[in-house]
Amino acid sequence: MSDNQEYPLVKSNENVAKVKAERKEGEPTAAFKGASWAAFAVGVSAYLIGLFNATMELNEKGYYFAVLVFGLYAAVSLQKAVRDKEEGIAVTSYGISWLALIVSISLMAIGLYNAESIILSEKGFYGMAFILSLFSAITIQKNIRDTQSARERE
Repeated sequence: MSDNQEYPLVKSNENVAKVKAERKEGEPTAAFKGASWAAFAVGVSAYLIGLFNATMELNEKGYYFAVLVFGLYAAVSLQKAVRDKEEGIAVTSYGISWLALIVSISLMAIGLYNAESIILSEKGFYGMAFILSLFSAITIQKNIRDTQSARERE
């Protein structure tokens, strides 16, 4: 047998040795974590680049930016509240988190519906980038909690 099979060290060359990191049970894979962060970066970047290049007035841009930030915060807070309740951590109520998320999505939908300065394809673009950002923020929060839980089980 070779030395590589007997020891947990993998030698890529003679001078550098790397230790294989083992994934804990229940911990998301590195690929899933990376995909979540990539989706978040793509969603938020696309939304912000679209706002930067938009021909709308500055107050409209501010509105859509505030709705994005509010939506991201609401989504993460809802995910945390639901997870805390499932894990038996005391939660007074997560109705306010649901309300905040519903309000943020409603503000986005109403704003896009009533926006006369934005063409239909741009409205779809903002809507999809917004939803992608919210979904990926929830997934990142879940990944962080799953990783933390998996490491605490040891």
